[in-house]
Amino acid sequence: MSEVTVWFDGSCPLCLREIALMQRLDCRNIICFVDVADPATTCPIDRRTLLARFHAEENGEMLSGAAAFGAMWRAIPLLQPLGQLAQNRYALRFLEWLYIKFLVVRPALQRFFGIGKPA
Repeated sequence: MSEVTVWFDGSCPLCLREIALMQRLDCRNIICFVDVADPATTCPIDRRTLLARFHAEENGEMLSGAAAFGAMWRAIPLLQPLGQLAQNRYALRFLEWLYIKFLVVRPALQRFFGIGKPA
């Protein structure tokens, strides 16, 4: 299993909760989690691009959106079947559709659950 790097928005309370869960599930400690909101972070691509969508690097390939989630899931034993499913182009298309819908409602979810300002 190759190491995976995940870039996340540390200023987003919803993102922080999700990443905290993924860190607990990463029992092999092979995911490098990088907070893009930290000004000291060196970014491999434009910081605004990294903050706008979820990104991960797997096997030297930069991925975004559902494909990035798939890479992260493949590195976590419990979620590996979901990560493998995300390699199927039809499943990935559906997951990307869901991810785009989530991005639209994320600010409202944050307000509804009272977990910080929208990103």
